[in-house]
Amino acid sequence: MSRHGRKHETPLGRLLLDNRSITEVQLDGALKLQADRGGRLGEVLQDMGYTDARCIRRALVTQRQIAQVQLQETPPQPEAVGLLPAEVATKYRMLPLAVDNGRLRLAMADPFDRQALDVVRLLTRKAIDPVFAEEKDLIEAIDRAYGSNVARMIANLDDGDTQASIDAPADITAHLTELAREPTVVNLVDLIIHEAIQARASDIHVEPFEKELKVKYRIDGLLHEMSPPPKHLQSAITSRLKIIAGMNIAERFVPQDGHIDFDTPRGKIDLRVATVPTVYGESIVLRILDRTAALFGLDALGLPERQLDQYKHLLQSPHGIILVTGPTGSGKTTTLYASLNHIFSPALKIITIEDPVEYRLEGVNQIPVNPKRGLGFADGLRAILRQDPDVVMVGEIRDRETADISIRSALTGHMVFSTLHTNDAVGAIARLIDMGVEPFLIASSLRAVLAQRLVRSICPSCKQEARLDESVLRRMGHRANGTTFYEGAGCRDCRQTGYRGRMGIFELLYVDDAVRDAIGRRASSSQISAAADEGHVPMAEDGYRKAAAGLTTISEVLRVTQEG
Repeated sequence: MSRHGRKHETPLGRLLLDNRSITEVQLDGALKLQADRGGRLGEVLQDMGYTDARCIRRALVTQRQIAQVQLQETPPQPEAVGLLPAEVATKYRMLPLAVDNGRLRLAMADPFDRQALDVVRLLTRKAIDPVFAEEKDLIEAIDRAYGSNVARMIANLDDGDTQASIDAPADITAHLTELAREPTVVNLVDLIIHEAIQARASDIHVEPFEKELKVKYRIDGLLHEMSPPPKHLQSAITSRLKIIAGMNIAERFVPQDGHIDFDTPRGKIDLRVATVPTVYGESIVLRILDRTAALFGLDALGLPERQLDQYKHLLQSPHGIILVTGPTGSGKTTTLYASLNHIFSPALKIITIEDPVEYRLEGVNQIPVNPKRGLGFADGLRAILRQDPDVVMVGEIRDRETADISIRSALTGHMVFSTLHTNDAVGAIARLIDMGVEPFLIASSLRAVLAQRLVRSICPSCKQEARLDESVLRRMGHRANGTTFYEGAGCRDCRQTGYRGRMGIFELLYVDDAVRDAIGRRASSSQISAAADEGHVPMAEDGYRKAAAGLTTISEVLRVTQEG
């Protein structure tokens, strides 16, 4: 191939030069290599590392004069969206826009993907007019189109479709399997999961009641009720979820656990599925584990600068125990993973024991707890210590045995991380003593306790100044001093809540000589707090400072710290 390309088409190399994707020297080198080995110029340029597939694709779109579409200005027709299942649109990054004279206008991130075009022709039985859309815009448009499609699909379902009486058939397993494979049910379940991911939900709750089946998404820590599916689809939806989670659909009267891998444009999403029997059927919770969203660096957690520096210094300790405390759902696991990622080195042997293993950490040996086979935290920890580890993470200290082994491990040259369920940092010490751990052992091994909560962040799209009653500030130990506080007015981006996303508020109790002495002499919690260094910041105070900085609201801080 020469630089002249096809007739009436600007050569690909010239287009890449014009948009500054490559240089003249790089183009000359690629053309020489192409002359020697053959192949497409775009592939040669990629193999040489001069550009990437996205730049090549954009240049080809221009060269072939393929129409480009701005999806923000071109909403898809509902009837067009309905022609293509959500999972197909997501997999191939494409969105049906309109049907005109039997031809389907299809927005694609890669309009040269022949396999994708063949799939759409087969599913829709229509001629295709592909148009190009930027991948980022396309992903967001797919989320909007298929997310809103859940409510529309539910509204259009006929009560006579997919009737599911679980008492009628003799072979209940075969019947439920047949129901779960119906296209209506398959698409509805996929759309429910897809919409939850698009809404940034952390959990999906499917709850059966006498006359309805409720679906709720937990977004930023609070549950939001969604459009309920028809009650008559309960058995089919439950069976579909259990099948794709690898559960036994014939067993409906004992709790089960399962796992789903769900493909999205942003990558693979893990869903941890748990069922429990209720009087009206099985209640199901799907925990959404987004690997890319969860594995933060320490700098992204929200620790104040002084505490962050202090915590990073603590992580370099050769031995000792660091505890992270807070209630369920306060981000403890995320903090522990961020800590392990921070200290990771091929020279360190790092082993964890967790219940369950939520995210995979590259280079870290992770062990899932399995009580049914006799592998609990205490037994697993004993086995870990025989593996010559440098760093050990115990998912949670639940009893005296695990606490004793963890602390003695810290005293014998290991760095140990774990969690406790306590209200504040000092409460972790009282909890260990209540478990029967000797105070002198705690004083000798404990390096620090990090207590945390998650507060909702103010939505940046509807952020406005807030009027705050001075009595609220007084409850937090402050007075009105001219500080401007903010709140969210509520908008489409935040589902009218005024909040979007979450951040941590923290309290770091550094165990220095004064605190160590107070622990050793069985001092009260208030005396241990008083012994903390002058830079010690209580959790509520950290929350107040973040509210004063316009990051969250005082009401959020009060809600999670139970101050009011």
